[in-house]
Amino acid sequence: MNRISLFNSPLLLGFDHFERAIDRVAKASTDGYPPYNIEQTGDDRLRITLAVAGFTMHDLVVQIEDNQLVIRGKQVDDRERLYLHRGIAARQFQRSFVLAEGIEVTGASLDNGLLHIDLMRPLVEPKVRRVEIRTDGRTASHQPIDIAADKEKA
Repeated sequence: MNRISLFNSPLLLGFDHFERAIDRVAKASTDGYPPYNIEQTGDDRLRITLAVAGFTMHDLVVQIEDNQLVIRGKQVDDRERLYLHRGIAARQFQRSFVLAEGIEVTGASLDNGLLHIDLMRPLVEPKVRRVEIRTDGRTASHQPIDIAADKEKA
């Protein structure tokens, strides 16, 4: 079965990475564990909070893998304990979030069973480049133009 591409228009050049990101999100685990929140903490700041009760810092790994934030947790089962009833299992998890280009992870902290991961989304300033047109078919080097500087000159 052939899959129809969302970005198959000839006017959308170089957007294949968006399609790969959508595929990664679609393949992400539908498991609801651990539960999480995503909140906006400022104009350019986000925070992901995962409920990881029972996990220590040594049980958790936070990594960025190819524009994907991956949080893994693995608890070691204590073989010396004798449980009469076991309702809280030692379990492992992996939770992934696809990050947009430019999003930076600024830190992570563990507080009262909640893992907080802080992110920063830098504000993007529009850039305009002028491409010089030559008659011999070659283009000259092009330099980015600062829009703010051009507006100040006007």
